[in-house]
Amino acid sequence: MNLRELVSALNDFASPSLAESWDNVGLLVEPSPPHTVNTLLLTNDLTEEVMEEAVQKKADLVLSYHPPIFTPLKRVTWKTWKERLVVRALENRIGIYSPHTAYDAVPHGVNNWLAKGLGACTSVPLHPSTAPSSPSEGTHRVEFCADAEHLDAVLSKIKDIPEISCLTTLPARVEGEEQTRVSLTCSQKALLEVVALLSQNSLLYRKTEILLLQKPLLPHTGMGRLCTLSEPVSLSDIIERVKGHLQLRHVRLAVGAGRTFESPVKKVALCAGSGSSVLKGMEADLYLTGEMSHHDVLDAVANGISVILCEHSNTERGFLSELRDALAIHLQNKINIIVSEKDRDPLQVA
Repeated sequence: MNLRELVSALNDFASPSLAESWDNVGLLVEPSPPHTVNTLLLTNDLTEEVMEEAVQKKADLVLSYHPPIFTPLKRVTWKTWKERLVVRALENRIGIYSPHTAYDAVPHGVNNWLAKGLGACTSVPLHPSTAPSSPSEGTHRVEFCADAEHLDAVLSKIKDIPEISCLTTLPARVEGEEQTRVSLTCSQKALLEVVALLSQNSLLYRKTEILLLQKPLLPHTGMGRLCTLSEPVSLSDIIERVKGHLQLRHVRLAVGAGRTFESPVKKVALCAGSGSSVLKGMEADLYLTGEMSHHDVLDAVANGISVILCEHSNTERGFLSELRDALAIHLQNKINIIVSEKDRDPLQVA
């Protein structure tokens, strides 16, 4: 496939608009066009060892779940390992694409895969995603009624305010009087000017309504998951299920205050990777994630919530095999998709 065609298909699989605002997703390194992709290499982290694997296996594009370029590069030299990744990628005509938190959000993404390790359960996002393009303009809608005496003057002044759209007028009957109902959409900045204008006339201002425009939520899409098990199981059983799903011999565990290994677990709040900010304050019997800050673990335990930590990328890497199969279908088997054999968590238990 042509690289740009492939990137478009990858964006359709999980829209970059679903990624967190702080993230750096999409096509990060692009060889000069035209660039044909015959082999796509999937990895959780693009290390120098994985880049060497990509070169040896003649990959034309690396899909790295974590973006290898996150903070801006001021130069591209041989001095640091991330700069060397870019140099080697361009020298060997290998593109780099990163989906990161877009894959966390989608229903067929990393967090849903992680939830499969719990057994039969239903899940909903902890922080639902919103539709990226609705509403297209403005943050607030302002509606008010004006009589003929004041209407023209008010509309004239409103039209001079920047960042106002969708200005409409309709006949209305208010308290037995013929009036005009004015509706407009505006930005947060323009709202202050509109309110200041209308407040100059107490009759107008008393008949003003301000609505906050919120984008509709996307079903089953968002950060983290709150999973409700079909049947409660003991904490010790959940630990074994998680270890089996992630193929780990060991996990780190903090037992919630007043809980034991035999305490029932019915609700699990989970987040692949680093879960502190996503899980904080959520009501559950158990938090499951890769890593959390020490103090957030203490907070959870004090609230009677147990915590399982598996190390950051261990909660993500196993998804790659499922992703390979899903992308093969999505891309109609047009390219060869392989999972890195060199990608691994940098931490181990000694």
